[in-house]
Amino acid sequence: MPNSPWQKSSYSGANSECVEVRAIAGVIELRESDEGDVIVRTTAPNFAALLQGAKAGEFDCLATSRA
Repeated sequence: MPNSPWQKSSYSGANSECVEVRAIAGVIELRESDEGDVIVRTTAPNFAALLQGAKAGEFDCLATSRA
């Protein structure tokens, strides 16, 4: 599989701990920058649904919970 550059959110700032994403061979891949060997793969439609839900605030409760 050819290499594709990872992108991180501008919200990550100077912090090296962030979620990175890339599109490769028709698949969307996500990983945490500090655990680069663990990659989650999904389809573009599923990733779009995740982004839509995040933008709508559907997951805000998870950001403040202490799991």
